[in-house]
Amino acid sequence: MFQSAFSADSNKNQQSEITFQVGRKFVEFIFFGNYFVGLLAVALSLETAFQLQIHFNSTLYYVLLFLGTVMYYTYAYSGITSANNSINPRTIWYAGHHNFIRWSQPVLLCLCTILSLVLLFRYYENILHLPITYCIVVGVICLAAILYYGLIPKSFIKINLRNTGWLKAFIIGLVWACCVNLLPLVVLQIERGAYYVDPVFALWLFMKNWMFCTANAIMFDLKDYEDDSNHQLKTFVVRYGLQKTIFYVLIPLLGIGVISLLFFAHFRHFKTIILLFNLTPFIFMLIVARSMLRHKNILYYLIVIDGLLLVKAICGIVGSQFNH
Repeated sequence: MFQSAFSADSNKNQQSEITFQVGRKFVEFIFFGNYFVGLLAVALSLETAFQLQIHFNSTLYYVLLFLGTVMYYTYAYSGITSANNSINPRTIWYAGHHNFIRWSQPVLLCLCTILSLVLLFRYYENILHLPITYCIVVGVICLAAILYYGLIPKSFIKINLRNTGWLKAFIIGLVWACCVNLLPLVVLQIERGAYYVDPVFALWLFMKNWMFCTANAIMFDLKDYEDDSNHQLKTFVVRYGLQKTIFYVLIPLLGIGVISLLFFAHFRHFKTIILLFNLTPFIFMLIVARSMLRHKNILYYLIVIDGLLLVKAICGIVGSQFNH
């Protein structure tokens, strides 16, 4: 009887271990594979539609945005074929899945190309008549995306936005704000024609997203402190150290965001419930920023810090429901 009880407990423990390992592999696949980042791009774009009270973009566009974001963020790691005694969990994951990445990237590229061609053929007349300001927005986003990885031959232009030191976080924040605030408006113009948005409110949302995504990028630089220092990349954390970056750069930046939100809410007569929903992501980010005085596992950065963007999108969507 004792033997059977011991055997049952052993089987339970074994099943729990298997479940845990399967769950861990799934989490690593979603976050290391950048699928969560693709979800964030779609969620923040939906938040823009809800907050500005405009039509949604087509499902085709959201699928293209998701796939394109996954492919773009995976590009930086697609060349990893071995861990080389690295202790970085993400590097180890990409080394162990290099065959999957080798065929998944071309598949994503093909899918993005097909979806882009479908949109092009379906709305080519609207694209030809797109206002010049919208064309400039698209051009800036595409140029920033290309320069971020230094994809232009160095013989032509030697710019890699990933190596711009302390400007890096602001550039990443700007690109994200353009992609989730301005690009949906451009695509909506293409898909549905003329529409109206409150320009002051749209500008404020853009600036808020720029600041929030910049703060998020600074938090991510904390995990790259040692690598950036070895490569002499002068990010905030390399220049000032972990503690000073958190207390003298990150927290003041978030404080400015909160103060500007309060002023804008007063100016636009926000309901208290709407203000609280818009404040929630800032409060969570301040809490997470304070917790980063101790070094965290890379999955913490990917789940918790990126998760703040999802919290922001959800709070923005829910808060917009009280506008009426």
